[in-house]
Amino acid sequence: LKHSDVQAISFVGSTPIAQYVYETGTAHGKRVQALGGAKNHMLVLPDADLDLVADSAINAGFGSAGERCMAISALVAVEPVADALIAKISERMSMLKTGDGAQGSDMGPLVTAVHRDKVASYVDAGVREGAKLVVDGRNPQVNGAAEGFWLGPTLFDNVTPTMSIYSDEIFGPVLSVIRVKSYEEGLALIN
Repeated sequence: LKHSDVQAISFVGSTPIAQYVYETGTAHGKRVQALGGAKNHMLVLPDADLDLVADSAINAGFGSAGERCMAISALVAVEPVADALIAKISERMSMLKTGDGAQGSDMGPLVTAVHRDKVASYVDAGVREGAKLVVDGRNPQVNGAAEGFWLGPTLFDNVTPTMSIYSDEIFGPVLSVIRVKSYEEGLALIN
C-alpha cells in the first residue's frame, strides 16, 4: 500500500479492510479499487421452476464451501414459494457430503480454523437474532481428518435485513432465505 513501485491496487474482502486499503492506498497516491462486504442475492419469483432453483441454490451457496466471491448467500423468495423451496433445498442439502475429497465429497473444509470459527459464530448470531435455523452445519459428519476446519452447509429461514447474517459478508456455507411479498420489494431489498 505504501511501496513506491506499486501504482494501483485491487482488493476484495471485508468492509473494514477494504476501507483501510482504500484510505491507505489513496493517501499514498495510488489508484485503488476496494470492494468490501459482498452479499450476492438470488431472487426467486412465484412462477420459478423450484427444482432448478433448489439445484442452483445448492451449487451457488455451497460450492467451494461458500468461500468464493460469487457465492449466493441471500435467497430472496417472493411468496408464496419460500416453504416449498426450503423443503427442496433441505432435501438436497441432506445428500451433500462434506469431506477432504479423498472419498468423494461435495464440499471441503474452510480455509482456516479462525475462519471456520468466525463463520460458526454467524450461525450462533443468526439463532440469537431470531432467524429460523433449518439446517445446522456446525457439527457435520465428515470424511476427513478430525482436525479439519469443518463446517457443513447451513440454511436459515425468516432472515431480515437487520440481522448480521444478512448484513455481513459471511464467506462460508451459510444460505439465508429472506421472504418478500412482491418482486418490487425483493428488488428494492437487493438494491
